[in-house]
Amino acid sequence: MKFYIATDHAGIDLKDYTVELLKEKGHEVVDLGPFSKDRVDYPDYAHKVAESVLSDSSAQGILICGSGIGMSMAANRHEGIRAALCHDAYTATVARGHNDANILCFGERIVGKGVAESILDAWIAGSFEGGRHCGRVEKIEL
Repeated sequence: MKFYIATDHAGIDLKDYTVELLKEKGHEVVDLGPFSKDRVDYPDYAHKVAESVLSDSSAQGILICGSGIGMSMAANRHEGIRAALCHDAYTATVARGHNDANILCFGERIVGKGVAESILDAWIAGSFEGGRHCGRVEKIEL
């Protein structure tokens, strides 16, 4: 699977961990930054990942900030993006299966490395179930 990933200054450590973890698991990762803990604005990076996912329909996105909230809000401004803020494996499974989410968001100040790994594993294992969920997902796009 191919992932575009970015963070803000509050998620650098978990982003770097996530990049290495995904590569170890055999996934392709495009790190869109930032690459230092200097203060940056999260919407700039959310837009980079959203635009990358929209231009590469076979890829998924990952956004990390302190809480994950700001990143998910900014990414969801893009038509065609369904960014899901996930705090555990269950929310990642449901986001993929029921909501056809294409960007995973989480917060470094909320989840630790072990929980992040379980979220990623659930996300990767998941896929859109279709069926009764199709009409609901279509209604997200106004």
